[in-house]
Amino acid sequence: MSSPTFDHETFLSPLTWRYGSPEMRRLFSEAERRRIWRRIWLAVAEAQADAGVVPTSAVAALGPWVDRVDIARAEAIEAEIQHDLMAELRTVAEQCPEAGGWLHLGCTSMDIEDNADALRLRDALALVLGRLEALMTALAERIDATADDATMAFTHLQPAEPTTTGYRLAQLGWDLLVDHNDLQRLRDGVMGKGLKGAVGTGASFDELLDGHTTTPAVLEAAVMARLGLPAMPVSTQTYARKQDFRVLSGLASLGQSLYRFAADLRLLQSPTIGEWREPFGSKQVGSSAMPFKRNPIHAENIDSLTRMLAALPRVAWDNAAHCYLERTLDDSANRRMLLPGAFLLVDEALRRATRLVREMTIDRRAAEALLDRFGVFAASERVLMELGRAGGDRQALHEMLREHSLQAWEAVRLGAPNPLADQLASDPRLLALADADRIRALLDARAHVGDAPERARAIAAQLRHAAGQGDSDADS
Repeated sequence: MSSPTFDHETFLSPLTWRYGSPEMRRLFSEAERRRIWRRIWLAVAEAQADAGVVPTSAVAALGPWVDRVDIARAEAIEAEIQHDLMAELRTVAEQCPEAGGWLHLGCTSMDIEDNADALRLRDALALVLGRLEALMTALAERIDATADDATMAFTHLQPAEPTTTGYRLAQLGWDLLVDHNDLQRLRDGVMGKGLKGAVGTGASFDELLDGHTTTPAVLEAAVMARLGLPAMPVSTQTYARKQDFRVLSGLASLGQSLYRFAADLRLLQSPTIGEWREPFGSKQVGSSAMPFKRNPIHAENIDSLTRMLAALPRVAWDNAAHCYLERTLDDSANRRMLLPGAFLLVDEALRRATRLVREMTIDRRAAEALLDRFGVFAASERVLMELGRAGGDRQALHEMLREHSLQAWEAVRLGAPNPLADQLASDPRLLALADADRIRALLDARAHVGDAPERARAIAAQLRHAAGQGDSDADS
């Protein structure tokens, strides 16, 4: 039986070729999975050789074969015996007869597979953290560059008061800081099953080591030290599936942050606002029917991918909740898709988000137009405060401003320039408390942003610091 080949004449997951990075796909490849299995078998054999159970010659013979997987041969064996790990074990034994008879002593399949999954979870989290840190660094630059740039804020999707572009981006920055902290803790806390046998009691290793000075706990510690992975103190046949649920929940939380950023970009790219805009290539086609279209396809893609990501923790929850007694196998098939899928989805979303932060256009003319059209309404609050301090009746002033604002809103709704400043600067009741120039100055909303610039820059500094603390590769 030869290994199957795959092309576009059969179904391929979009994560196989369209979404996700080569690095993440390589980590979750079948070949890498089997290489990790072999490294674990080698670590077990080395520890058992130290304990006097396995001859050192077997360990020496196995070393050169650790990375030389033969998937075609393993699949041919699996077609007969219907067990993928045993098929790989027999393949190793065929390649290296000197070691084959000594491998897997005392182990159950999940002593190999679950420790391999834990190692891949940790490596995948490191890749995600690297991508996230690249995004955080790019975002810090954008926040600093736009911290003072006033624009209209929206609540309920209605114009509200001014904010700054940098402060708006700082909201994403804070979310990413929370996600980064959570994902670091998850990465640092990944644990393997250890070496505990068929139901987690270590009974097989107790038998194997009978008459030797090494205990099962010491053997487990020696194996896990070689793998650089801590072991859970107790387990069933598998490591606690709560670990998968916690990791996927952390990825989904990051996905939620990216979703909100992308959704905001989509809103701000709409022509009625037009303040943010995705990069658009000189030969890029926006629509097959409408040649003028410039759709926010990357932001829409991020929202699509992360919407799928958000659904996956539920599957991991079920896997953990339904792992009856010492184990069931009803998690096995979905975990083959669940774990790689979650990481590849967030991997692609991070890459696209980083490109958007770096390359999106922020149109100051559109921001100024929004301020001219709507900012004066928000700045009427400044008029109310100052004229109240000048001795005006607060309630009477509020009513005057309300009446003028309603008239001005109707003019704006009909497409006219905002007349509110002219109306207020010519109202004799207001002129009795301040001159026209002062009223017009108060109605400039650009200065009505509080300490948003300082707060935005503080978040940018925290982003740089957090990204600098990471030890992951920050590939984008």
